[in-house]
Amino acid sequence: MERVITVGLDGSPESLAAARWGAEEAQRRGLVLRLLHAWPLLVPEPTHVPAELDQNYWAKRLVHNARTELQAHHPGLTIVGNLVADDAQNALLQAATECEMLVLGSRGLTPVESYFLGDISMIVVGRSERPVVLVRADGSTEEARAAGPGAVGDIVVALKLHGPNDALLDFAFTTAAARGLPLRAVHGHSTPLHAYTPWGVDHTVTQEIVQDAQRRLNQALRPWCEKFPGVEVTDAIRLESPASVVVAAAGGAGLLIVGRRRRHPDLGPHLGSVAQAAVHHARCPVAVVPHD
Repeated sequence: MERVITVGLDGSPESLAAARWGAEEAQRRGLVLRLLHAWPLLVPEPTHVPAELDQNYWAKRLVHNARTELQAHHPGLTIVGNLVADDAQNALLQAATECEMLVLGSRGLTPVESYFLGDISMIVVGRSERPVVLVRADGSTEEARAAGPGAVGDIVVALKLHGPNDALLDFAFTTAAARGLPLRAVHGHSTPLHAYTPWGVDHTVTQEIVQDAQRRLNQALRPWCEKFPGVEVTDAIRLESPASVVVAAAGGAGLLIVGRRRRHPDLGPHLGSVAQAAVHHARCPVAVVPHD
């Protein structure tokens, strides 16, 4: 079976930005790009019907136009269009079982809107078994694309350091290696209450916390650095809330990678505070990687 990157396409500026991002990533990784458009009212393919009577005309045109644009910029890339007679959520979740990653457009959310997670992209992110990359069309991605590869920032991966990180690090190192970019691993740790004293913060306590986090971070990174010796790796540990650290680290990044713990399907989609902060407030593309 061919290895595929699937882009959810609906004709919005965000989905077109996602398609451009997906095409570039597919070319870097030597994968096939699949443009998926889901429409519940799709009818069986008619034969010998004028365009003005073809109920699928606009759906086919949407995919055709995107494919034509992408093929012009990536002539050697294999691009396939796919129309599915289903609602977008079901179609994308099914596609996630058949591809390396999903790429979706993401709206820039205001602080008020960020409390409402009814968006299809957010539901798919919370349930997908494969990494989902969310791409905005707010100018930051488009400006970086127009400026060329030299203007693109590094790859940032956010690590919690308790529990396995292999899924995140595999995705992060593979992406950094494919792009020839440095990888920055970040970890945030809120200052515990017992570190506070009447005269300020006990630096002996905070130093112990940082040293322990550094030791665990080194242990997590070491086998991946050995597997990908060509990837330049830096790390940063901050005694701040993990969500704040991750959003700050995304500034100037080419891609931010965060994790999402898998949950039983009956519990519904769920994103932790760090992943929510990343997808709502980071301006760069955000990859959400499910892990055990």
